[in-house]
Amino acid sequence: MQDTVDGVARALPRLAENTKGLGGFDGVFTRYTDYGSIQVPWLRGATARAISLANASETIEDSDMRAGILRLTGPRLEAVISGAMLLATWLDFLRLAEVIQQECPFYGAERLFVDLDRVRKRIEPAMTALASMDPDKVQATATAMPELMGQLTREFQSIQEGARGAMERGGRVVAAAQFLEMLTLVSALKATLPRPPPAAPVTLGVGLVMGSGGVMLGSRIVVTAEWVERMRRLVQAGVISAPVVSAAVRIHAGQVLMAQAKQDLPNGVREALGDSPEVRAMHETGRAGAGMSSAPKHHVMPQEHREWFEKRGFTGEMSIDQFCVRLEQSHHEAIHGGGDWKLGRTWTGEWNQLIMRLLKNSERATGRPLTRNEILNTVAENMRLYRIPMRFISGRKR
Repeated sequence: MQDTVDGVARALPRLAENTKGLGGFDGVFTRYTDYGSIQVPWLRGATARAISLANASETIEDSDMRAGILRLTGPRLEAVISGAMLLATWLDFLRLAEVIQQECPFYGAERLFVDLDRVRKRIEPAMTALASMDPDKVQATATAMPELMGQLTREFQSIQEGARGAMERGGRVVAAAQFLEMLTLVSALKATLPRPPPAAPVTLGVGLVMGSGGVMLGSRIVVTAEWVERMRRLVQAGVISAPVVSAAVRIHAGQVLMAQAKQDLPNGVREALGDSPEVRAMHETGRAGAGMSSAPKHHVMPQEHREWFEKRGFTGEMSIDQFCVRLEQSHHEAIHGGGDWKLGRTWTGEWNQLIMRLLKNSERATGRPLTRNEILNTVAENMRLYRIPMRFISGRKR
């Protein structure tokens, strides 16, 4: 995905500078190349943060805590997978517009401007949701991607056919045929979202099968075996959700699977991902479907001691805001003294009191500040005692 983002980042300035294409007409189209450019930083940032968290997780001794930190990369990875796909698709529309500007003056710059504005408005809500990094918004957007990409494919075909028709009406029939041939060379959509032959029925529910080269639809490979293996490991580790992987496969498989966005995983995808109980249990319900969307967030490292933790390495992507969990109201109140904060501060077993006492006692015993990993090991041990799940979410306000 990073290669995709980097490729788009290199292509956008060239499109903006081409005065015979989008760079002409007094720069009225540059707002659309600029729109693509402003997506690049957050995609790169999300990738860098995911890598940072993954690297940090490898240094943790406690296996549960290590897995918990690794799962924090999930929303970032899901956002990058879907965001890079949308950005590449937006580049396809810009390339289409460039070809129309250069080869099809009969289409009209105003009409093309309106077309791009309409497409941008289709893409923008999804891109904004992904850039927010809010886990619920990211997962909902990522699982709905097949439907959106289907709409974008139809938009692409509509603009393409409109330009061809304009050329034919202008008496350039041969040029119109050459125009369509040219588009097959500049558009990545033909590979990402293949259009079925006119005579082929759009059959829903076509199964995917696992071949020696990867997941296939009929005889055409749509994703590689290496990609499937990476996705399988991430799904089984709970880093990304099976519905998100399923959506990505449906998009690559093309229109025949577009309408399955809200169904269970296709059999072939389930089998390719290992068909484990965890995968079979993953339906497209998200946290809201599990009844946890309104549960309170609990900082496992007390916020009132933020500065203390920051001095011991809990900054940036490893700040204490990353180590929040959702607990049922009764569970949350129980570990804080029954919900009465005054009572909680007098109870030695209250979570915040307990953690800080253990950590400070440990520092006095060692005669030095604890390392970040030592703190995490202590926190992990006590989270197990208090039956607090190590499924961390960000508590940072956005």
